[in-house]
Formats: sequence, structure tokens, C-alpha cells
Amino acid sequence: MLSPQQYARLQRLRWSAFAIVGGAYMLSFFHRFAPSAIAADLQQSFDMSATALGGLAAAYFYVYTLMQIPTGVLADTLGPRRLVTIGGVVAAFGSLIFGYAESFNMAVLGRLLIGLGVSVVFISLLKLNASWFSEGKFGTIAGLTLLLGNLGSLFAATPLAWALDFTSWRHLFGGLALLSLLLSLLTWWRVRDEPTAMGFPSMRALQGRPEHAARDGHWYRELQAVARNRASWPGFFVNFGIAGTVFAFAGLWLVPLLTEGYGWSRSIAALHSTLLLAGLAVGAFFIGSLSDRIGRRRPVMIGTALLYLICWLPLLLALPLTAGWSHLLFLLLGIGSSSFTLSWACAKEVNRHANAGMATSLVNTGAFLGAALLQPAVGWVVDESYRRHPEAAALLHYQHGVWLLAGVSLLGVMAAWRVRETRCRYVGDER
Repeated sequence: MLSPQQYARLQRLRWSAFAIVGGAYMLSFFHRFAPSAIAADLQQSFDMSATALGGLAAAYFYVYTLMQIPTGVLADTLGPRRLVTIGGVVAAFGSLIFGYAESFNMAVLGRLLIGLGVSVVFISLLKLNASWFSEGKFGTIAGLTLLLGNLGSLFAATPLAWALDFTSWRHLFGGLALLSLLLSLLTWWRVRDEPTAMGFPSMRALQGRPEHAARDGHWYRELQAVARNRASWPGFFVNFGIAGTVFAFAGLWLVPLLTEGYGWSRSIAALHSTLLLAGLAVGAFFIGSLSDRIGRRRPVMIGTALLYLICWLPLLLALPLTAGWSHLLFLLLGIGSSSFTLSWACAKEVNRHANAGMATSLVNTGAFLGAALLQPAVGWVVDESYRRHPEAAALLHYQHGVWLLAGVSLLGVMAAWRVRETRCRYVGDER
């Protein structure tokens, strides 16, 4: 048992680590969704087509996707503290290059470096959560993690659109480089990989439970064990279909759809982006908490995934989006999309604790692979529609892209039905 003083110190260390790395996670979300608000500025700066715009925005997701499995391995071996510190420095250089790029290729390089730097944050934060918080609260903490991250995405919507009235997008990204460096320094100074590094027992020991088995083989064999586990893969496709589509839509095509397709102003379109992202943030927190409370993952995931799929229908049918109704629709779209956040807990619970980083990184790869493929794919569909039907209204062209997003989201809903229910326990602890 810990004394009151020891417990207070444990709480300070736990939450300071969560806040600092959570701040880096907020920044990663800002970078993820910022292209939607600055899409017109980017097209004007680099004179590019919708397909090229999709490729530029997706450069973040290309490297993020490739880094998910290596990040899981590094989080389990090198440790989150070192990983997030290095990543912050890389992201800072990427922000500078992207912000002051004079050519399309330099902008792509900057976007790639941003994606590389921030790609290590999320899995590292989940690894820290698994070490510093009890297992029965993992769904709640994972939801709180995404709530925190989505605060960053909210800044990439209406606040970013407002800020662009006072400064250029280039200067803004220069400031973000300094913020990345600051968070990197704070991580090295204040964050530790686990309680034992600060002289405390592990969370399992504090609960009077036996320790999880340590890794007993080479990381490559452990990664193979995770990949060979069939129960790991439904979460991958949930992320591909649901997270991939919402990242592609909110991260790039939402604002162009509403401004060019529906004729709205950028500020009104950005407000709807804010509502979607707020719904995602709040939904992620509450479904994680609900899942922990009822001791179930699967029914909560399926219910919210179905809500997400249904919310695509008005956009698929190009129904009129009147004030009030449109606000509710985008809020519910965000809440429904939060279903994918339970996939991390599910992946962790169907694999060994020692491989938590690898398991969550495997399923998380699906989200960024989906976004990386869909952002340019939607741009290509829109360009092709303009080429084949130049006389048609802009809404029709964007509607074709929405059909692609909705179809892929159906894949995510179907995968949610295949997720294994472990009653919020590791498979080895099931009763």
C-alpha cells in the first residue's frame, strides 16, 4: 500500500505524463485535420488539382501508416519517453519546411516529416496509459485520450479559419514548429515509461494481482504472434473503414464539399467540421466510459458504427442541409465515428500485455492506411467527374466522392461484428 504522500506523488507523475504527451497528441490531430481549412490556400499557393491536393494532405498519412508497426515495436522496446522526444524534434523540422515551402515537392517533404514525427505519439501514449493506469479503466482513459487529441482537431477547424483572417498559414506552421520543440523538451524532462522507473510498484502489484508475463522472445517473433492472432484483425478493418473515412473526410474534403458543393462560406463549413470533430471527441470519451462500466466492448462499438453509417445517407442523397438539421447531422456523424476508438482496447485485450504496443499499432495502421488511400482517391473521383461531366453542378462531383467514403465505412461496420468480446479483460484473465 502507498502512503497518502506517495499516492499524491504517483498521481502527479501519472497525470503530468498524460498531459505532456497528450499535448503532443493534440498537435498531431491539428496537423491531421488542418488541410481541410487551408485547402483553398494550398491550391492557390501551389496551383494544383484536387488529386494533387489529396496527395499533399495524404503525405502525412502515408508515413504515419508505415510507422505504426515500427512504432509499436519501439514503444515496447525503446520506450515512449525516448520515442516522443525524438518525434517532437522531427515534427518541428517538418512544420518549418511545410510552412515556408516554395514548391509543391518541398511542401510534400514537410508534410512527410510532420507525419513521421507525430506518428509515434499515439501508440506511445497508449503504452503509457497501459503502464500508469489500471486495466479496468483503459477504455475510459483511451476515450479521454481521444477527447484530448480532438481538442487539437477542433483548433484545426473554426479557430484556424478565424486565425487565417489575421495571419498566413505559413507563419502559423512556423509557430507550430516551436511548440513541437517545447513539448519534446518537456517529455524528456517529466515523462517516465512506467511507475517502476520512479520507485513505485506496477499497477498490477498495487491491485494485488500477479504481474503480466514479460516478453520472452525476440520482438519479431512477438510481432508475428500478434499478426497471426485472428482476433487482432477485425479491429484493423474497423479502423480502415470508419477511422479512415472520417479522417479523409474531416481532414480534407468536408470543407470543400460544403463550400463548393453547397455554396457555404468557409467559416460556416468550418463550424460544421468543428461539430463533427466535437462529436468524435465527446463520443470517444463517453463510449469508452460506457464500455468500461457495462464490461462490454462489442455492442457499444456496433451501435455507434451503425449510427455513423446511417448519417452518411443525407449526404449520399444530396438532401437539403438546412440550419439546425445540418448541425445535428454533423454532430451525430462525429459521435458515430467514435466507434473505432474501442478497437484499441479490444486489440490490447486479445493479446499479451507485453505486446500491447504492437497490438494497438497493428489495428491503428488501418485508420491511417484508409485515410492515405482515400484522400487522393476522393480527389481523383472528383476530378474524373468534372472531366466527364463539366456541365454538372459541383455538388454532383463531390457526391461521387461521398459514395466512395460511405461504401468503405460499410466495411468498417461489418468488421465491428467480428470483434471478439473479452468483457474488458485480457484473454488470459477471462473467467
